[in-house]
Amino acid sequence: MPRLSQPLLADLTATASALADAAAPETLRYFRADGLGADNKAAQGFDPVTEGDRAAERAMRAVLAQRRPQDAILGEEYGAQPGTSGLTWVLDPIDGTRAFLAGAPSWGTLIAVADADGPILGLIDQPYLRERFHGSPDGGWLDADSGRRALATRATSGLDRAILFTTFPEIGTTSERLAFERVRDRVQLTRYGLDCYAYALLAMGQIDLVIEAGLNAYDIQGPMAVVEAAGGIVTGWRGEPAHAGGRVIAAANRDLHAQALQLLADNG
Repeated sequence: MPRLSQPLLADLTATASALADAAAPETLRYFRADGLGADNKAAQGFDPVTEGDRAAERAMRAVLAQRRPQDAILGEEYGAQPGTSGLTWVLDPIDGTRAFLAGAPSWGTLIAVADADGPILGLIDQPYLRERFHGSPDGGWLDADSGRRALATRATSGLDRAILFTTFPEIGTTSERLAFERVRDRVQLTRYGLDCYAYALLAMGQIDLVIEAGLNAYDIQGPMAVVEAAGGIVTGWRGEPAHAGGRVIAAANRDLHAQALQLLADNG
């Protein structure tokens, strides 16, 4: 992560927390509410958006208008807004809207502030569980009802002892799915469906790998900051920068990352 002055880092950290504080009551107002509906944003398939998504992003944008109007914004629901500072707030008000609709507490609010090289700091906030995962140049930590604890990824050295997550079993295109399955067939355990919370588990040292395809910048920049602050590594499937989204692998350590990359790149 880039070096920042302490006053700027403190202000960005406080602003990120203020954004999460603003989004939480909006998402919780709709979570498990009777009659919650969703619009479908997809021309094909089902890509839901709820009023909870929209209300939470509006609340975060209002905070930024007060606290840091000079910064740009990229949000899932309301798009891009230019700025003059060279910093961009990257917002996903509800990552895991399908889980949100189903009443499963594996969704989260994703917040990052980035420059041209990627995220500087980020949050994964799960307000229903009252867990907030931070990643910044000052390190990674979890704030929960039990207090604050440092985040650290696992030291698992072999894929045969690794736990792998992805959101959808039918990951990506046919070739992407086959590449994922090469890794899946080598790990100890594979689980599905946790959206951004899988990255939080990785940063907590509970799992070892997250592999996904078809991501947007707002899907990965907050989790990327948290995982990297906890000691993990996040790249594309060829080892390239991942902050723009696309095909992403998050690994607990460089050994596992290298082993998984080799399988993802193997064309048989």
